[in-house]
Amino acid sequence: MTFDEEYFNIGYLDRLSFQDTFVHRLDPITKLLATVAFIITVVSFPKYEIKGLLPFFLFPVLLLTIGDIPLKFIIKKILIVSPFAVFIGILNPVFDSETRYVLWGVGISGGWISFLSIMIKFVLTIGAALLLIATSSFPGVCRALQRLGLPDIFISQLMFLYRYLFVLMEETMKIVRARDMRSFGNKGTGSRTFIGIVGVLLIRTIERAERIYNAMLSRGFTGKIIASRKVKFGFQDMAFLAIALAAALGFRYCDITGLIGNLFIDIAGKI
Repeated sequence: MTFDEEYFNIGYLDRLSFQDTFVHRLDPITKLLATVAFIITVVSFPKYEIKGLLPFFLFPVLLLTIGDIPLKFIIKKILIVSPFAVFIGILNPVFDSETRYVLWGVGISGGWISFLSIMIKFVLTIGAALLLIATSSFPGVCRALQRLGLPDIFISQLMFLYRYLFVLMEETMKIVRARDMRSFGNKGTGSRTFIGIVGVLLIRTIERAERIYNAMLSRGFTGKIIASRKVKFGFQDMAFLAIALAAALGFRYCDITGLIGNLFIDIAGKI
């Protein structure tokens, strides 16, 4: 994949938020609170818990389906950051080698169970966060945080950090294109060229950031970002949030997987 394709792929998650579905029309505060409650509930499970986490996949699956979000794109994003989760739990089997379960005659140590639990929690939490942005947009999430009372300086820093990511990528794309036009074969791909590109990129981004900031000041910027789109918390938002919270608490304190398994056993016994 070329650098240009990677550049335009960065904003694809935000472009998904402009769709017109039931999930997209909800107040960003609703989706933010539901996602935070979902993440807190997921990470509250013990380190050896796996069965209790499985029902929580219902939440991201519903968001993917109702919000018409491409599953392949979300999986790709999760895989990109998955090495961090692997690095956190990969040593668990080494330090926790006590056998806890025997499956088909093979002993499974607590370290492998806790490692699998970490990976499931990682997929659920990162997937929920990505779906939150895909259905609300990053600026929408920031505005929701602002409406919840977070300091304006914190919201501004988040918005600028996100916005200048695209500015940085745009300047990088210009420099890479200029290098490619002046390069033949492997010429211009060494470490000296790379160091020079980084230095030029730093200078250009600082200069452009100063120009943008001065332009914002000349237009009356006072440190507070004012939202142009007004969203109201309505009945649909209240119902969605109530159902999401009830489901999270129900999945946390009720053995849904065990109940379903016993139900199937009873049905199979009657048949």
